[in-house]
Amino acid sequence: MSGERVLVTGGSGFVGVHCIQALLNAGYRVRTTVRSLDRDHEVRAMLAKAGAAMNDAPGEALEFRVADLLSDAGWADAADGCTYVLHVASPFPGRDPKDEDDLIRPAREGALRVLKAARDAGVKRVVLTSSFAAIGYGTKELTRPYTEDDWTDATANVSAYVKSKTLAERAAWDFMDREGGSMELSVVNPTAILGPVYGTDLSTSIELVRRLLNGATPGLPKVTFAFVDVRDVADLHVRAMTNPAAAGERFLATSDGVLTVPQLAQILRDQLGEAARKVSTFVLPNWMVRTAALFDPSLREIARRLGNHREVSNAKAKSLLGWEPHSNAELLKATAESLADLGLAPGNA
Repeated sequence: MSGERVLVTGGSGFVGVHCIQALLNAGYRVRTTVRSLDRDHEVRAMLAKAGAAMNDAPGEALEFRVADLLSDAGWADAADGCTYVLHVASPFPGRDPKDEDDLIRPAREGALRVLKAARDAGVKRVVLTSSFAAIGYGTKELTRPYTEDDWTDATANVSAYVKSKTLAERAAWDFMDREGGSMELSVVNPTAILGPVYGTDLSTSIELVRRLLNGATPGLPKVTFAFVDVRDVADLHVRAMTNPAAAGERFLATSDGVLTVPQLAQILRDQLGEAARKVSTFVLPNWMVRTAALFDPSLREIARRLGNHREVSNAKAKSLLGWEPHSNAELLKATAESLADLGLAPGNA
């Protein structure tokens, strides 16, 4: 393990930073891609806040390369000399773009660029960050928990993000079948990701919690989410990277049990006390959400989810890789406390 170099794409992102932290703490050398070297200080600051082990020679433990998902430039250099690759980078906007290709192209083409560069560099295994979005949408809702055997129907009426993740993962598996050679692929499919935040560029899921804590969400829609702690997502990436049993496999990353937004709000109030004083208790009727979505595009994905209740199984990651996720209560508390520490939400002080 010591001395092996791992490429992590999208190192300035929420999941990317936690993956880098997990790898550094495990003794790996890390190379990460960013779209501009101006962000290297930001990444190092987040890692320092997270307590990442930088050893005695931080320049050797972590290095940066510039690469963009929509350009071939830089990827061969980024992958050169790496034993493993964690392909984390992928666009995740707060709302659907006007043109769905603004999401689909970087997701699919970026995955193929990384896989080709990794194969040509002699990388042993790539771990691709996909999503539950590639598993649980566009088909009739199941009466059993969703598993890694399920796939989203990208031809159905699904959001641009859901389509992008599905098409990107499909393209990755197709590439491996046709052109992967001896390289191996594993895929991690997280549900909505929460957990400790070290920077102010917030993901959509984190923004949901921040708005609840700040009282910016006065009504609670009765939609259901499955959540997972970002620390557990990073841990699962590292396990999938090295475990022989993970080659050619998908792994759902989710905590135990799903939550409605009103249940999420109740957990925040129970866990945080005075720090959750602004969290609403008003549950919105479904008709009100659907009506508001006609005028507010940001609510359309919420309206789509009304009435859906998708249970998700994490049994495979647990049994095959020995993975154990944090509970929903633990990950929500960690999210809220980190937001308070950054001055982005109320605290108990």
